[in-house]
Amino acid sequence: MTDKAVEIANLLAPTVAAMGLELLGAEYLPGSGSALLRLYIDVPAQDGEAPRAVTVEDCEAVSREVSAQLDVEDPISGQYTLEVSSPGLDRPLFTPAQFARFEGESAKIALKLPQDGRRRFQARIVRVAGDEVVLAPEGGAELAVPFDNIDKARLVPDWAALGLAPGRAAKKPGGGRKSKREAGDGA
Repeated sequence: MTDKAVEIANLLAPTVAAMGLELLGAEYLPGSGSALLRLYIDVPAQDGEAPRAVTVEDCEAVSREVSAQLDVEDPISGQYTLEVSSPGLDRPLFTPAQFARFEGESAKIALKLPQDGRRRFQARIVRVAGDEVVLAPEGGAELAVPFDNIDKARLVPDWAALGLAPGRAAKKPGGGRKSKREAGDGA
């Protein structure tokens, strides 16, 4: 996260928590005419209860509350668009605790500065050790990355395990495109 995104997330987290939700993190993308502020919220796990998903109503309520707070606090100069979103299946990771929560999962990582000659890679999250995230890139040895060198990270969903992997469509007998000869064009 950028320094501005961290500042805004720290400002808004108590407001979101007071609503019974968790602010996972923020993305702040300045633009020439207008900036974009995207907040990711989640429903905190309750002891012994099945977690519920973030609803559109949750996003709308958070948007109303933080809009009012942003108007008062005014941490962003100029115009901006506010988006409030659930984390989705390709959940962004903003903190070391979030990396630790998803140990064993695969993530796409973008670094601020290259490490081992790479800035972008996909890796399995092995563990969090102090201020480092230990990753196992595909086809490589474990790599300890300082957390403050991680620019962006998102989980890579296991589509097959979720039953959502695109499968090869079975061809129906006699289906599909026919050549001109098969279509009776006499070619």
